[in-house]
Amino acid sequence: MQGHKRCLKLFLAFALLLLQYAKGGEVDHSRKDTNVTRRCKERERQALLAFKRGLVDDHNLLSSWSSEAQKQDCCRWIGVSCSNQTGHVVGLDLSIDVLGGFDILQGKMTSPKLIELQHLQHLDLNEINFTGSQFPNFIGSLTNLRYLDLSSTNFGGKFPSQVRNLTNLVYLDLSYNRFTNVENLNWLPLLLSLRYLDLSFANLSNVFDWPEAINKLPELTNLTLQECDLPSPILSTISYINSSKSLASVDLSFNHLSTSSIFLWLSNYNTSLVHLDLSFNQLAGSIPNVFGNMSSLAHLDLYSNQLEGGDLHSFARLCSLQYLDLSSNNLSGQLSKFVQILFSTCAQNSLEELYLFENDLAGSLPESIGLMSKLQIIDFSMNSLEGVISETHFSKLSKLQHLDLSSNSLVLKIHADWIPPFQLDFINLGSCKMGPNFPKWLQTQKKLSYLDISDAGISDILPSWFWSLCRNVEFMNLTSNQIIGTFANLTLEFSYFPELHLSSNKLEGPIPSVLSTTSYLDLSHNKLSGSISFLCSSAAIYLSFLDLSSNNVSGQIPDCLAHLENLVMLDLSYNALFGKIPTTIGSVFRIETLKLRSNRFVGQLPSSLKNCTSLVVIDVGDNKLSGPIPEWLGVSLKNLVILMLSSNHFNGSLPSQLCHLTHIQILDFSMNNISRSIPKCLNNLTTLAQIGHSGQEITHSFGNSNSTYQYEDDATFIWKGRMQTYKNTLGLVKRIDLSSNRLTGEIPSEITHLVGLVSLNLSRNQLTGQITPKIGNLQLLDSLDLSRNHIDGRIPTSLARIDRLSFLDLSYNNLSGKIPIGTQLQSLDPSVYAGNPQLCGPPLKKMCVDEKERGPSGQTGFINQEDKDELIPLGFYITMGIGFAVGFWGVCSSMIFSRIALLKRQLLY
Repeated sequence: MQGHKRCLKLFLAFALLLLQYAKGGEVDHSRKDTNVTRRCKERERQALLAFKRGLVDDHNLLSSWSSEAQKQDCCRWIGVSCSNQTGHVVGLDLSIDVLGGFDILQGKMTSPKLIELQHLQHLDLNEINFTGSQFPNFIGSLTNLRYLDLSSTNFGGKFPSQVRNLTNLVYLDLSYNRFTNVENLNWLPLLLSLRYLDLSFANLSNVFDWPEAINKLPELTNLTLQECDLPSPILSTISYINSSKSLASVDLSFNHLSTSSIFLWLSNYNTSLVHLDLSFNQLAGSIPNVFGNMSSLAHLDLYSNQLEGGDLHSFARLCSLQYLDLSSNNLSGQLSKFVQILFSTCAQNSLEELYLFENDLAGSLPESIGLMSKLQIIDFSMNSLEGVISETHFSKLSKLQHLDLSSNSLVLKIHADWIPPFQLDFINLGSCKMGPNFPKWLQTQKKLSYLDISDAGISDILPSWFWSLCRNVEFMNLTSNQIIGTFANLTLEFSYFPELHLSSNKLEGPIPSVLSTTSYLDLSHNKLSGSISFLCSSAAIYLSFLDLSSNNVSGQIPDCLAHLENLVMLDLSYNALFGKIPTTIGSVFRIETLKLRSNRFVGQLPSSLKNCTSLVVIDVGDNKLSGPIPEWLGVSLKNLVILMLSSNHFNGSLPSQLCHLTHIQILDFSMNNISRSIPKCLNNLTTLAQIGHSGQEITHSFGNSNSTYQYEDDATFIWKGRMQTYKNTLGLVKRIDLSSNRLTGEIPSEITHLVGLVSLNLSRNQLTGQITPKIGNLQLLDSLDLSRNHIDGRIPTSLARIDRLSFLDLSYNNLSGKIPIGTQLQSLDPSVYAGNPQLCGPPLKKMCVDEKERGPSGQTGFINQEDKDELIPLGFYITMGIGFAVGFWGVCSSMIFSRIALLKRQLLY
């Protein structure tokens, strides 16, 4: 899109120059012609120098702008154009296209002396960064301007309606700045000569009559209002009086257009529209018939809307249609019917690019698509297509360059000797079944830069000719097949630093050094062996992503990692590596994910790791690492989200510095020799103390100006007693596992502040005291394991109020009393309470003592002490007992004394 825009701008600028030349040759095209003697006007030269002083030119791009004698002719300065006849400056172009490269200027201020350039007709400051400063009002006084481009200049403040004074403007681009809300477009109809208008990123959310303003520009041919929060037009504001009939290109993408009124407005331009982009809006319902009347339409983009149905007859009359994108909508029905409409009409002779991905189109791919000889791009991915594809489907597609049929249930049955009529640059047939043999027709494709034949049912040997296709490849994906073979004698040198996905196959043998020249390398889940010495190659400097997990590589990690300065992700898990983790790992300072799980590493975590401050994930579980948990983990690595040190020999106490890990979501120190108490500062773990999450995945983006990559983290740990791996939902998991250590003391009540916790495992320690009554604050708990400790007292009734609790283990403690009444606690297997002989009540068979004494309602007379047996205080029972004893003794003693007196009298007489 950006390249298309720049080409259009250059074309229109060139057209303006030709127009000016035809009117009298105002613009100088030969500033460097030494046969012509000229000198710019002093006032204008000083104005330009004052403008330069307001710029930050770190790369000396304006070195020709100087007061030195040999540089005083400003007409020879870069970006400056002068009139051949008068010497006045008529053009100032400091855009990135003129200055070249990626180095740009920065604007500290815009000198008002530019107002001296009263003859200026062309002003282009595209991509000079003015850092949010106010738009210069004096530009409204440069009334001779015909071309004004201040796009991506980062101006702020009030929208510059003073451009209303520039009535000679033919070209106006104020896109991608930081202006405040635009109140109205009343100034726009004054620019009657305007042909090109781009106000993208200006907030037009309150300008409901924007179509009316556009209609009053009789010469307008190109309109771009991307990302303007445009409201759908109100029918009453749509008028066709004095409307332009010349509008050829309209881009209203990334807005909130939702109603059919936008189509009603566009119908006014049926005969002129060539390019129409309504992508990323909220258009719903069936595809309107209005498109059928747009006889000149060549480019139609409706990507990412909510269009429905399968009736596409409105495209039948589009004889000029070259580009059609209906992707990411809700289209349904048979694909064959849609293709038949295009095939049976004049569009079959013009259509070059057809995008229908991410819909719900069903059925098979019709063979008639092979007759659309102009097609260059086909993308039907992510639909519900099925059936068989043969050579006939591609019979006439000699111009095809891009083919994407991925994420369907298609089967390719193509003869082994077939020679395709095309040379593809892009092939994505992921999940399309092509096996069991490796597709030989790929051998004919010499221009491949992108190849994806993942999950294709291939169980063949990787052929020797395959790598010769990949010299120019930038992306290759062969994952989830059963490809066998080795990399033997692989000497290919890549033209680029490609992204290679070869995981989940049966590749064997050592890893060749040539693969170190990749930027993204995934060889996980194969049978590769040997060392990882290929990392010592100097070419590995470009390696950003390396996944060798679940192979048979062995030996030590070589002490040569210092040159891996671009490495962001390293996964060597589930191999046979041993020895110490080299200290040079601390030189990989950009690393975000480090996984060394399930090897045989020994020694301590190298302290050099504290230099890797970008680390988000550390997983060194299931090794033989030892020593205390380093304090610097919580001091230097404050971006950590996942920290897994489980199944090692770490000892000592849990350092309080771990409480500085405010982003941590998974903390797993289980199965070590950690002792002493749990730190009380756990409530400082901010992310765990919050309800909610940033997303389902934990995703990383990285790269450079040439390539951008993305990957999702996964993590393997024990969940509810079983080892499980999480990836797509890893961001939802918030857990602490300190199980199987030697922790002592009470469970700190501060742990109940971690209301985001989903899993808490403190089992198999030596914890004492009672379960904190506030345990019920952890309302998101799905799993709680406190088994095999020395915890005593009653089970808090608040535990019964955790509705999501599906896994609970309190077994083998010293708990007593009645299990609190609640749906969750009574529905669990009795084994979760085993080993607590003083516990009673359902679901245990052991009845509580008072369960036989039921009141009128049928409830037992038992009252849980935590449930306020304080309702009738213990003192009351004590007092009542004493009172009863005293009263009872008072009555009995009087009777006894009376009886003694009677006996005495009888004896006397």
